[in-house]
Amino acid sequence: MNKISIGVIIGNRDFFPDKLVTEARMDISRVLEEQGINAIMLGENDAKLGGVETYTDARKCADLFKKHKEEILGVLVVLPNFGDERGIADALNLAHLQVPVLIQGYPDELHKLNVANRRDSWCGKISVCNNLYQYGIKYTLTTKHVVHPTDPSFIYDLQQFLAVCRVVKGLKNVRIGAIGARPTAFNTVRYSEKILQAHGISVVTCDLSEILGNAEKLSNDDQRVKEHLEKIHHYASTGKTPSAALYQISKLDVVLNDFMEENELDANAIQCWTSLQKNYGCNVCTSASMFSENMIPSACEVDVTGTLSMYALQLASGSPSALVDWNNNYADDDEKCVLFHCGNWAKSFLPDIEISNAPILGTTVGVENTYGALDGRTPASPLTYGRISTDDTRGVMKAYVGEGNLTDDELKTFGNRAVAHIPNLQGLMQYICRNGFEHHVVMNASHTSAALKEAFENYMGWEVYHHVG
Repeated sequence: MNKISIGVIIGNRDFFPDKLVTEARMDISRVLEEQGINAIMLGENDAKLGGVETYTDARKCADLFKKHKEEILGVLVVLPNFGDERGIADALNLAHLQVPVLIQGYPDELHKLNVANRRDSWCGKISVCNNLYQYGIKYTLTTKHVVHPTDPSFIYDLQQFLAVCRVVKGLKNVRIGAIGARPTAFNTVRYSEKILQAHGISVVTCDLSEILGNAEKLSNDDQRVKEHLEKIHHYASTGKTPSAALYQISKLDVVLNDFMEENELDANAIQCWTSLQKNYGCNVCTSASMFSENMIPSACEVDVTGTLSMYALQLASGSPSALVDWNNNYADDDEKCVLFHCGNWAKSFLPDIEISNAPILGTTVGVENTYGALDGRTPASPLTYGRISTDDTRGVMKAYVGEGNLTDDELKTFGNRAVAHIPNLQGLMQYICRNGFEHHVVMNASHTSAALKEAFENYMGWEVYHHVG
């Protein structure tokens, strides 16, 4: 696996001690190497000590970054001393990378404030940020105003910054397949393709009849159908699911995968009830779960912004996401609720996964037509939840994110299910309802909400509510 690459700019001011720049170069090279990050920065002979101070230095740095534009996920600005704010701003402006930027400044030592050792990075960081603000360059700050690169606080900030970088890069040109029409009863999943496209997010549509028609043309003896059937058997216990239903699911999976590959899609949202059950005779949950487990988020009910949310949370954490309903209160506990779907969650959330049917849908379409739904309980784990939406009447993108934990509290029901503990859950529900968000939310087994907020709000320019309890 290739290392993540980031650009590094070491700021310098000539009248500060040269040794500070040399030490910073060694420090940051070692830290990035330990974190598995490839540093792209000027060599010590390319500019004075490899730092950036003059306009000539800035041009050299920008030229280097341009050569590695496809590799660079973000840029780290290191200030071993006050730094030259113009040189740093010019380097970023000339490079035109349009990636997140993290600003780090070294702390002074109280007994080393003499001319030979002082840094003044505390002040220099303010000046650098002021210049970037003037240039219109977005940037991210460390938790501590100044911090040594080896400090645990900086290591945490660096990992969060990489999550921000992944989200920003991933959302810039994401392609989502919208397969079928939204369920008639679900106004809640309406969205604006035009608003999404304005933010670099493309939607590729497909009529469900095309998918079902192509699936019907496949025979049980088709080699690809057999291969997908084998994958399904390896993926989950089939329980009491009839053989005929498993073949149906396999054929559907073949056609869905073809559609994804032909259109080079990153995620999908598929029509479920009731057309799929009435016109084809099974649920799509198993295929959706397999997509999500393989890092291709898949949502039901043609919830395009729901699967976009899944993709964003996946980018931040590096692990699969699941689309869930904010479904039930948990007894009389005001900070717990039940998350549910009938269900299509990735296998990562379901250690006891089994292919089953959907009893609720079965009451209207016949239980025998709902095989393919998954059954399983999600155990205790960290929780990041979030939702991206298009606010069509206002013409903006908006989102909310937050954290909590999934618990092992008792829960006797069917489908895909989990219990969530979220501080000030009642306040969160007030916000969701007052601001017109959907009943669908996305869960991810991580704590990455701060990185998501930074990516959405600072770099994507979206309206974001960060629920902190």
